[in-house]
Amino acid sequence: MPFVPAARASAAPLLALSLALVLALTGCGAGPDSPGGSSPGGSSGNAPSKSGSSAAPAERVGQPKANDPFDYQLGGAYDPPAGVRTVIRDRTAKPAPGVFNICYVNAYQTQPDAVGWWQKNHPDLLLRDADGDTVIDEDWDEPLLDISTADRRERLAGIVGGWIDGCARDGFDAVEADNLDSYLRSDSLLDREQATAFARLLAARAHRAGLSIGQKNAVEMSGARDAIGFDFAVAEECGRYDECGEYAEAYDDKVLVVEYRRPDFTAACEAWGDRLSIVLRDLDVVPAGEPGHVNERC
Repeated sequence: MPFVPAARASAAPLLALSLALVLALTGCGAGPDSPGGSSPGGSSGNAPSKSGSSAAPAERVGQPKANDPFDYQLGGAYDPPAGVRTVIRDRTAKPAPGVFNICYVNAYQTQPDAVGWWQKNHPDLLLRDADGDTVIDEDWDEPLLDISTADRRERLAGIVGGWIDGCARDGFDAVEADNLDSYLRSDSLLDREQATAFARLLAARAHRAGLSIGQKNAVEMSGARDAIGFDFAVAEECGRYDECGEYAEAYDDKVLVVEYRRPDFTAACEAWGDRLSIVLRDLDVVPAGEPGHVNERC
């Protein structure tokens, strides 16, 4: 895991001070995650902490290489297929040995099985409509988190930042923060500027923990890469929607593409297979050996 080493001290008191500063910056004193986790997302019981807003230089953190074979293992971890050099796994899984590991966190929405925890501990951080009902991503039955104000973004960044720090402690090299585009499913209660502001907090937190961070989908926000601090992109179905070129331009081909339909996978491979990392997965991303598992690369 590519942490930036602390400066050496010549005396014990200075060494203790340096270690304390490192722990404060990386958030390594955060407590364990709360229950919720066999699928992407889950919840942390840690108190929110201020996460800052400036991203560290990208060259200080490791990044996936353009066109390296990768695997997308959100439905459960398994041995990476032969030749795979980058793996994306849920934050509740352990990193795979010998490859570049990316940690998935559901940053803008919450898992259905974690709703009770949020309602008990942070009910005001769930996005609600004028009637007080939670706003739901109907496709995945996931309530949206409320990033509408600076205070709520800071508090949420403290919680999600705890997950990011956990990814670093577990040995991951990078993080992908999912549902950046949830504002499009918010019934106009959230907007792109708020999503961007929250992403800046998460990018700064990831970089302080020694992790690179990927933009997940939301091709319309690729132009904000430098302003946010994203280092690479994870693009679902950019072949299907003819968006791969925009990601490729914004991220110098450091783009991990997931397609779920064979015709889209074939088209993406024909157009981008010599530049981008592309995998065909089943929609439920089930582990190898289970019924319905699909896993191919260009």
